[in-house]
Amino acid sequence: MEIDRLDRKILAVLQTNNRIANVDLAEEVGLSPPACLKRVKRLREGKVIVGDVSIINPVLAGNKMTLIVSIEMERDRGDIYSIFRQSIEKAPEVTQCYQITGGYDFMLIVSVPDIQAYERFIERVLHQDRNIRKFHTSVSTKTVKFSTQVNLDQISHE
Repeated sequence: MEIDRLDRKILAVLQTNNRIANVDLAEEVGLSPPACLKRVKRLREGKVIVGDVSIINPVLAGNKMTLIVSIEMERDRGDIYSIFRQSIEKAPEVTQCYQITGGYDFMLIVSVPDIQAYERFIERVLHQDRNIRKFHTSVSTKTVKFSTQVNLDQISHE
C-alpha cells in the first residue's frame, strides 16, 4: 500500500490522539473532511491502522510489576513454537511476546500485581510446557521509555 506525505501526517496525528474528530484532523493535515475520512478508511482497510486502543496505566490498574522473560525452547521446531505461541496468546499476564534470534527463542513482557501472581503464571503457563528448556526473568525497576508510536520517518516518501 502506498503511503504518501498526507497519509504520514494523518498517521502522526492519530498516533498521539486517535479520538480526534475527523473535522479537526482534516484541518490539522490540510484536507477537506470527506477526503480525510476517505484516507483514514483506506489506511484501516489496508491494515496500516490495525486498531484503536486506550492505553491504561498498569500501576493504576493494579499491575505494579513488569517482568522481561527470556525463553529457550528444548528444540528448534515449528510445531513446538506453535504450541508455545498458542499458550502465550491465552495468558493475560503476557502483554507482548516476540520470537527472537540469539541465545533465546522468545521474549515476553509480563505485567502482574506482585511476585505471587508471577509465580502463579510460571506454574500455570511456563512449567506446564515440557518443551521449555529454561527461562530467565528480569524485573523492570523503572520504565525509561514506553511508546506505541511507529517511526513514520522510515516510511518511503512519495
